[in-house]
This record gives sequence, C-alpha cells and structure tokens, in this order.
Amino acid sequence: MTAIDTTALEASAEVISWRRRDRLLADLMKLLVDIWPYLSSGLVIGLAIWASTHAILHKRDATATLGWMGVIWMVPIAGALLYAVFGINRIRRRATMLRRGRRLFYLPSLAEPLTPDEVREALPDQDAHLAELARLGETVAGRPLLPGNRITPLVDGDLAYPAMLAAIEGARRSVTLATYIFDTDAWGMRFVDALSAAKDRGVEVRVLVDDAGKRYSRQRVDKLLARRGVACASFMPARLAGVAFLNLRNHRKILVLDGREAFMGGMNIRGACVLADEPKHPTRDMHFRVQGPVVRQLQEVFAEDWQFTRGESLEGELFFPEIVPAGDTLCRVFTDGPDIDIDKIRWIMAGAISSAERSIRIVTPYFLPDRSLESALEVAALRGVEVDIVVPERGNLAIIRWAMCAQLSIFTSGHCRVWVSPAPFDHSKMMVVDRRWSFVGSANWDPRSLRLNFEVNLECFSHELAHEVDGLIEERILGARELTRAELDRRSLLRRLRDGVARLFSPYL
Repeated sequence: MTAIDTTALEASAEVISWRRRDRLLADLMKLLVDIWPYLSSGLVIGLAIWASTHAILHKRDATATLGWMGVIWMVPIAGALLYAVFGINRIRRRATMLRRGRRLFYLPSLAEPLTPDEVREALPDQDAHLAELARLGETVAGRPLLPGNRITPLVDGDLAYPAMLAAIEGARRSVTLATYIFDTDAWGMRFVDALSAAKDRGVEVRVLVDDAGKRYSRQRVDKLLARRGVACASFMPARLAGVAFLNLRNHRKILVLDGREAFMGGMNIRGACVLADEPKHPTRDMHFRVQGPVVRQLQEVFAEDWQFTRGESLEGELFFPEIVPAGDTLCRVFTDGPDIDIDKIRWIMAGAISSAERSIRIVTPYFLPDRSLESALEVAALRGVEVDIVVPERGNLAIIRWAMCAQLSIFTSGHCRVWVSPAPFDHSKMMVVDRRWSFVGSANWDPRSLRLNFEVNLECFSHELAHEVDGLIEERILGARELTRAELDRRSLLRRLRDGVARLFSPYL
C-alpha cells in the first residue's frame, strides 16, 4: 500500500471517529433533554424536603416554621436557598464550635454560697416572693448567689473613669480589662498610660478588646498597647479583608484589680462619656464598682474569654486571691451569648417580671424585646404592677429608633408607661423590681444583646442598692416626657410604614 493510500485511510478513520463522537454527543444531549424534567423535579423536591425537614426539626416557633415552609414550597429552589441563607441559625452553632473545649472557671470561693433555704431566710419578710427568683437564678446562671458584697453606682464617665484609673494605678499584682469600645482619644490614652505604667511596675496586665469595637478609632488601641509591651488581644478578629462581622461580638465591660475589686456595667472607654468635657456627641451611661466575693465570678468570666482568645490560662493567687466580705448585698453574675449561655439573661429578665408585685422600672438605650418579654411586661401591668420603661428620645442608630417606635405602640395602650429622655443620648442599662432587686450590666433589651453577642450582667438583692438605682431611674423619669399612643398614631402613614418595615428586621438589629 502506498503512502497516499495509508494517509487516505487514516483520514477516513478520523472522520468516522468524529462522526461517532458527534452521534454519541447528540444521543447524550437527547437523553439529557428527555430526563431533564425528572432531574429538575427531583432537585426541586429534594431541596424543598431538606429545607422543610430542617425547619420542622430546628425552628422553635410554629408560625415561623409555617412561614418558611410556605416560602420553600411556593418559590421553588429560591425558597430553599433563602432558607439556607437566612433561616438557619448559624450564630449559635458557630459560637458553640468556636468555644468547644473551653475551660470553665467556676472556682470555689471563700464566701459560702447560699442554699435556697438560706436565701429565703436571708431575705426580709416583704421580699419572700423573690426567693423563687433567687432559685431560678441559680438554675439559669449556673453560679451561686454570694453574700458579702458592696456595689457602688458610678454615674457617667465623670465619676467612673477617675475611679477606674485610680484603681489601676493602685493595683499591685494584676489588672484584667475587657471592653467593647476602647477609643484612643484623650481619655482612652489616659487608660493606655495607666495600663502601661502598671505593666512597667511589674503588674500582670491583660487587655481584651472586641475586634469590631476597637475600629471606632482610626488609631487602634491594641497596636498602641502592644508597642508598650502590654498583653492585649482582639476578640474574634476579622478574617475577611479586615471586615469585622456584626455578630458574635464581645460586648462585656469588666475591669478587675488584683482579683479583689472590679468595675462593670455598660460603659465603654471613650471621651463621649465624660459630660463635663462637653464632647461633640455626649453619652450618658452607668458603671458600678464591685467589691466582695462576687468579684471572683467576674474574673472567671474574663479568664474564660481570655483563654478562648489567647489560649492562656489565668490561675492562682495572682488572679484569684482570697476575698473577704465587703458589704451585705447578695450578688450573682449572669453571662449570655450565642453558645451554651444563650437566653440566660432573657430568662432571668422574664423571671423577674413574673416575680414583681409592685413595680418594674427599666432603663435601656435599645428596647426591642421579643414576644415572650413583651407579653410578660403586658401581663405584669395588667395584674397591677407599675411598669415604667425609659428610652432615649433620639437614639444613635436610626433604624433601631424606627423599629422601637413601631414596637413601643404596644406599650402605650394604657397599661405600661413609656418615658423618652432628652439629650444627651442615654446608654445606661438598669432594671429594678419592687425596689428590692437590681439587674445591671452590659445587656440591652434587644435581640443583639440577648441572642447574638456576649454579655455580662449582675443581679443584686439589696434594699439600699435597689433604692439607689431606683432613684437614678426616677431622676431620668422626672427629666423625661411620657410617650403616648396618640403621639405615635399622629405619625404620617409613610413614617408608620417605615417604622413597621424596620421592625421586621428587629431579630437582626
């Protein structure tokens, strides 16, 4: 066979091969077209079954479950994808995964915790109805109620910051500080200098700043402290292009000195809280000096967060010394966060509302309670309890202010009283029941505090403290005006529609 014949045969074979491939591809395409309706139907039904099953098994609220199932089945594929993005609570799962394996620092205390019977005996006769609240607190918090404490309210940064700086300057063994916002303005730099000076004189200093909170200043405080040799860590640092996520934030504010004295409350570290300086955006706030055995519980909270963030265990007399009684207030620390602590502060709030016999007074910058707290307050008011809620007349976040206007209409129907306080913006968080029980700390009355962020509050059984905190709330009420249903109804249709739409997003605000 000649070379020409061989080439012709090869070309012919190649043509036949290409024709076979074309026929095979055509057959596959025809088969795909024939079975595509079955594949697409199977995909749609499979996604819908998966999403519906997840909603049925994991959603607590039946109405929400039915709503999602309607979206899943009425909007094929897109409904299931929407549920996967917005319907699954990844906040709790993510936080639990991050904190898995953490060590719990529930250490023994010098002060013997009170048994339920001892709590009942320690409370005056007129406070007997609060004994069950104390029992609830022990079950929910997982921490004992400790006697022998003294709690001192500190109004605004004008009183709190000088006391905190003096305490840092007086520390001889250890200083632990956790805060959400730590600005590097003039007052923030005073704290940086005090912490640096404490480290230079041999004090063990640990500073934990939330990664989102530190970004309120262009000059980052963690870098300033690191340059001075102070051990500082950022809670949940940004992983994506330097952007910190809004959820899973550490909103706690704790300062512990030598393991024996502490400061806690709702106050960040920033010059806006010092009203005497007449800042551009003044902010009222409350902090509390804590002395006595309950300081150990606050130190435990910091130690747990520090170990989670830096992997270092804080142990021994340096951080957990023996603490002698300093007063006669019964106290317990409550932690809350989207992990094993989820709903704890909300539960004790609901329990306190149910225990009230005479009065409930609440001060909060953000008031977006869920349906359970909303109903508890309404029922308390209906059974004759005086319910007063104090919120800022003009908040610092527009969308939350709009959502609050929509929700507050429920509480202005003649049962509860809502008071709006004038400027400056009030960032305080206080609750008093029957002028006998106080609840203070970092948690707001909104879903972000009660489900999405890490918070710390302090419950206190004390007539003297409750009367003092109630007096601070009374001052705010005297300077405020009552918000009425008629005023809310006078809003234009567009404003009411805007506020109602904003309220739809309240679970994420």
